[in-house]
Amino acid sequence: MPVVPLTPPEHLVRTVCAWEGEAGRAWARELPRRARSFVQAWELTPERVLEPGGSISMVVLVRQADGTPATLKLGMVTRETEHEPGALAHWNGVGAVRLLRAEPEEGAMLLERLQGDVSLRSLPEAKAMLEAAGVVRRLWVGPGEEHPFTTVAEYTAGLVEKMLERAAEPWAADVRPLVEEALTTHAELMAGEPERLLLHGDFHHGNVLAGGAPLPGGGQGGRMPWLAIDPKPLVGERAYDLAWLVRDRLDTLAASPGPGSLARRRVKKLADSLDLDRDRLRGWAFFRAVEAGVWSLAVGDREDGELLLEFAGWL
Repeated sequence: MPVVPLTPPEHLVRTVCAWEGEAGRAWARELPRRARSFVQAWELTPERVLEPGGSISMVVLVRQADGTPATLKLGMVTRETEHEPGALAHWNGVGAVRLLRAEPEEGAMLLERLQGDVSLRSLPEAKAMLEAAGVVRRLWVGPGEEHPFTTVAEYTAGLVEKMLERAAEPWAADVRPLVEEALTTHAELMAGEPERLLLHGDFHHGNVLAGGAPLPGGGQGGRMPWLAIDPKPLVGERAYDLAWLVRDRLDTLAASPGPGSLARRRVKKLADSLDLDRDRLRGWAFFRAVEAGVWSLAVGDREDGELLLEFAGWL
């Protein structure tokens, strides 16, 4: 069998260096060595590195010692990703990819093999939203008595602090009114804490994959049709978890006639289908869009930043 080079994809190197600076560059330089180390320690046979792969992790399709297909994921450990193995272990394959083994401090996980090139984005929007609702409903469970997960209140307090810093920069003068409205919305949402459930934290169509290899003659194998991947787990209310789903396929939404009406209709449909408060869902979608838009502008991604802020305005 030919040797598979365990080289990080260019997309991963570019994004992690842009987002994480020198720490990201140092991590990317070490990736090939760390990949070889885990392949050897876990007795894996690499098949290929996924391209373009993730933005903050390298994904390698592998075979275990008994020939079973699996996926090796090597991610940079950050505040957002540090509890991913814990969340996957807590879900134990219900609604999410199954964790086979992990070294959390190293950001290394061995996962069951899903269809990495088949996500909910392959479905028409209405069908994708229906399937997404079914998946995320399974993930919303109690986190356990002494859970390690960050709460939505703790996490978003950090986002507020960073947003204030960025809004004070000269380049942010035009977005300050929107930032002020987002901060007011956040304060109102934090005034009550209706739920304390384990959340995915980054739930959207691209993070839900087909749950197994295709069967001979068509159809889909695996234990469940669709499974979530790449959680950034938090504990809090369900409405927070749907904020990214509200803005899914944003490019298509922006190109549609009456995008504002369509965005607000999404809020209504998702809230009603999952028995959520529409105003709280709209509020979290608005806050998260403004925060992400300001962050994108801060790292030089003007196109995405402006589109996210335009979406926030529609809400």
